[in-house]
Amino acid sequence: MKTEKKLVLIKSLHTLIWVFFNVVIFYMLYAAVNNNLGTWLWLGYGLIFLEGIILLTFRLRCPLTIIANKYSDSQKDNFDIYLPNWLAKYNKLIYTIIMVIIAAITIYQMLNNN
Repeated sequence: MKTEKKLVLIKSLHTLIWVFFNVVIFYMLYAAVNNNLGTWLWLGYGLIFLEGIILLTFRLRCPLTIIANKYSDSQKDNFDIYLPNWLAKYNKLIYTIIMVIIAAITIYQMLNNN
């Protein structure tokens, strides 16, 4: 497979995973706000925790980014994913803030359910 095709494949997979985690995170926000503290919310926390462990293992870099580095010399933040450069650059910060908000709402809901 040619280098260009490999990079397109990696970027496509990375983007699909990013979309999946967006669905998970925004479901979690919806569930927390609506006091739906059931299994799906906790499954979301588990998936986000697993993602965090993977990122910590790879020094806060996605393993797909590391693989994509083999097929590109680009210095852009979005060389490995189909996102605008600004979003790729601040992705971890944005979603960390959203997850802190979700956790705070979840804790608030849990404390007020008693």
